[in-house]
Amino acid sequence: MSAPEPMVEFLLRLLNTPSPTGLTEGAVALIEAELSTLGVQARRTRKGALHWILPGTDPRAGHIGPKVLALSAHTDTLGAMIRAVLPDGRLRLTQLGGYDWTTIEGAYVTVHAQAGRSFTGTVVNDFQSGHIRQGGSELRRSGENLYVRLDELVGSGHDVRALGIEVGDFVSFEPRAVLTPSGYLKSRHLDNKAGVAILVELTRRLVAQPVAITVCGWITVHEEVGHGAAPGFGDASELIVLDMAVVAGGQTSDERQATLCVKDSSGPYDHALSNRLRAAAHRAGVPLNIDTYPRYSSDASAAWSAGHDLPAALIGPGVDASHAYERTHVDALHACVSILTSYCREP
Repeated sequence: MSAPEPMVEFLLRLLNTPSPTGLTEGAVALIEAELSTLGVQARRTRKGALHWILPGTDPRAGHIGPKVLALSAHTDTLGAMIRAVLPDGRLRLTQLGGYDWTTIEGAYVTVHAQAGRSFTGTVVNDFQSGHIRQGGSELRRSGENLYVRLDELVGSGHDVRALGIEVGDFVSFEPRAVLTPSGYLKSRHLDNKAGVAILVELTRRLVAQPVAITVCGWITVHEEVGHGAAPGFGDASELIVLDMAVVAGGQTSDERQATLCVKDSSGPYDHALSNRLRAAAHRAGVPLNIDTYPRYSSDASAAWSAGHDLPAALIGPGVDASHAYERTHVDALHACVSILTSYCREP
């Protein structure tokens, strides 16, 4: 199999860089470095988000009237923190972000100790040894019966603390990122590192061939806990959020295509802006699915809830098994890039 294209190669590196909400420095630094290779200087916000500006070729850009488009994706992911070090050396967890406990059972993890060292482990349940104990099949997984089994010579809470591990230390889930010969990308955390890769690739194209409008890129770092975009998007006059499209029974989203989300749990997205994205897809000759998600919110939801006055729409690649071991296809990434490039070049 030949080396992956730049967008996919960057995505694989980003997937393999831990960034649970609250511990995103490594991923933000990686994105910052990638943008630097494109000649784009990004800046950090006080809250830790990353943003950059691609000035439009229209001399009026930045003044009242011409469009200033914000494009947003989040690089923070689901994760956990240690909430208890038990007397026998087991570690109980508290969730970062919303997911079903069943989706992390058996996951390989890294414990990021405050002192700077990292330790590997596995999430197992209290009834895991099936040859000895019964009841595991009926067990409702929760934070009370799942724990991290450290790959260290520990047998007590004292041993664990001697390593420098304590309550409040972050825990990241190993992504197990794979690019298959058929073009599927399967990994944890495609939500929403796939969106970040799309935004960086779009930036690459706009640097090579600038557009009339001013485009502002934003990477938020607290989306999974609901307030990533609460500070807003500067002087933007409209917002397009890049986030996953949920593939599941009864939905129109597809792993190999882009989807426009027109409604989620926070209500409908801006109708006129969504229609302009539909038109951009038509101009690009790219299929665009339309879908709604009953248990979903985004950085647009956070911005609107914080009172920011701008229209917002949401587009993204189809992702199967959301908030678990996810999967998408490179075709969906390309579809999103093509639609957004068409949109930025619209008259």
